[in-house]
Amino acid sequence: MAGEGAAAGPKQDDTQPHPVKDQLPDISYCITSPPPWLEAFLLGFQHYLVMLGTTVIIPTALVPQMGGGNDEKARVIQTLLFVAGLNTLLQTTFGTRLPAVIGGSYTFVVPTISIILAARYSTIEDPHQRFLHIMRGTQGALIVSSTIQIILGFSGLWRIVVRLLSPLSAAPLVALAGFGLYEFGFPGVAKCIEIGLPQLIILVIFSQYIPHLLHSKKHVFDRYAVLFSIAIVWLYAFILTVGGAYKHAAAKTQQHCRTDRSGLIASSPWIRVPYPFQWGAPTFNGGEAFAMMAAAFVALVESTGAFIAVSRYSSATPVPPSILGRGVGWQGIGILLDGIFGTANGSTVSVENAGLIALTRVGSRRVVQISAGFMIFFSILGKFGAVFASIPGPIIAALYCLFFAYVGVAGLGLLQFCNLNSFRTKFILGFSVFLGLSVPQYFNEYTSVAGYGPAHTGARWFNDIVNVAFSSEALVAGFVAYFLDNTLHRNDTTARKDRGYHFWDKFRSYKTDPRSEEFYSLPFNLNKFFPAD
Repeated sequence: MAGEGAAAGPKQDDTQPHPVKDQLPDISYCITSPPPWLEAFLLGFQHYLVMLGTTVIIPTALVPQMGGGNDEKARVIQTLLFVAGLNTLLQTTFGTRLPAVIGGSYTFVVPTISIILAARYSTIEDPHQRFLHIMRGTQGALIVSSTIQIILGFSGLWRIVVRLLSPLSAAPLVALAGFGLYEFGFPGVAKCIEIGLPQLIILVIFSQYIPHLLHSKKHVFDRYAVLFSIAIVWLYAFILTVGGAYKHAAAKTQQHCRTDRSGLIASSPWIRVPYPFQWGAPTFNGGEAFAMMAAAFVALVESTGAFIAVSRYSSATPVPPSILGRGVGWQGIGILLDGIFGTANGSTVSVENAGLIALTRVGSRRVVQISAGFMIFFSILGKFGAVFASIPGPIIAALYCLFFAYVGVAGLGLLQFCNLNSFRTKFILGFSVFLGLSVPQYFNEYTSVAGYGPAHTGARWFNDIVNVAFSSEALVAGFVAYFLDNTLHRNDTTARKDRGYHFWDKFRSYKTDPRSEEFYSLPFNLNKFFPAD
């Protein structure tokens, strides 16, 4: 009888918790193992399509406020796309070397709007001249703000900060780098629900259900779910547009739903190469530069979380602090290029493209470098690029719902290194995530009602610094978790184990784990001249 009872009980292995993994398993292609060339090109094009969303949305919102029309909007989008391609190549070759797409950032929108509203531009009556003057002011602020990332990154200061990061303090930072962007997800889908919702449903069916129903060893539907779903829904949206479904709809509905309302195809030149200082010589203002520096610091923190997510989904080991510092320094150079070329926006790691790596399970560096080639190619051939840039916004927002979720859950995945039965862990995790959601919500609600942020003094640059910093979910959550984790019972041996700090000990230096050389070493034997520690 005892034997029967033993047989009926669960196996010992079944009751054991899942093992901790330094590198995420089940990834088809990691950083250094590229897929075949045809697959690599298709996957690279997919990355290009995904990053187009932010590239189009930000100039579409800012350029009309600056005084520009469709011509200026098309040129700014081309420039932003061109510089994004350059920055992605620089980051994947000389920065962290992770397959991270570097693109536009919503973080820089607030200080840019502050420049747009500056009193010195209100007297310029000609819209085009007003646009040029505001663009030059934005360029000057971006050039100055780039120094904060360049200095913190290349001096080694950010490396010192990141060395104190544990899995417990990194989890809220990474989680809210994804989940904190919820306002760009379903609210964007709902702007044209008859297009956005089918895109979301078809994307989930193609990526999650069909592969399991077919039991195929070839990863086709899940790996190219973005291409399939966009093609189907874009055609559907085109049929609705041509069929006159929106002929008598409200102007806003037409703007979001129609496939012919972006104004980009007619305004884009056939061939145009963006060049430095194409809008004229930059102008500089101290207050605006300080506000833009605050945005650059917020982007630095958010990018750190996104870099960690990218490393996880590309099956690399945790990023050594010196490599994160190097990546931040090159991202600063990216913001400098934004200022020199005049993109009206700064650069950061594209969270949506990090989520795409999770969806496809392809973390190949070559794929992202090919996508950078597409960015540069289509930015120069304006008409062709404008065709893809005219994809309706709700389709892109549906993609965000999945990709931002993937990045957020990468942060939750770091909790495998922590003791979740510890009340210290529960307090730090819960308190930081709650404040990370609650504080920015207060700032956003206040701004939407009053028309300005809670910080409303006579010094606009100070207002912008406070409002930009506290409107970032990732920054607030990351700072609270980092501060509490490094001050609360820090020297307690049990607390050190509970926070998972010991799991990352061998990754705090580039040289202590041999796998770091495989993933993060510089090309052309440059490690001899620029050694990582």
